[in-house]
Amino acid sequence: MFTIPNLFTALRILATPFILWALAHRQFIPGGWLTGIAAFTDLLDGAVARRFGGETKFGQYLDPIADKILLSGVYIGLGLGGAVPMWLLAVIFGRDLWILLLSGIALRFTNYRELEPSNWGKASTFVQVMTAVGVLAGRGYRDDVLLGICGGLFWFITALAITSAGDYTARGVRWFLGPR
Repeated sequence: MFTIPNLFTALRILATPFILWALAHRQFIPGGWLTGIAAFTDLLDGAVARRFGGETKFGQYLDPIADKILLSGVYIGLGLGGAVPMWLLAVIFGRDLWILLLSGIALRFTNYRELEPSNWGKASTFVQVMTAVGVLAGRGYRDDVLLGICGGLFWFITALAITSAGDYTARGVRWFLGPR
């Protein structure tokens, strides 16, 4: 359970409150560097686990949780620091809560266990990550062009969040109504 890859994953979780604090206090450059270091632990944990056979069931569960905690912490910090609009946080967290609710219902009341991420969900997360990086850089280095691009990406995040939430809902309904 306590392997080097799992330690890297735990470090990502432990770094999140410091990142959130830095961003909420408009310390975008230190917050950006901390975010980059935390993201690098995500690369390390997988590479070390594969290279040295350190993959564990615990790590397989913990890694995506650590990723979600980190990304959520970054967006909460950016929202509190005034770097992203609060409505964007409502969209991002609304989507996540909806998917969590659907997953909970599926796990509790059905035998459906294929809770794999969809391509829309992966695209949504990717755009959220890239936008957060852009906002961190734009705010940290006062780059108005980059911030303008990120402002447009807020709407792309919204479209992907709605699309991916709809896709997860449709997948669940299709399974529920389909032959078993």
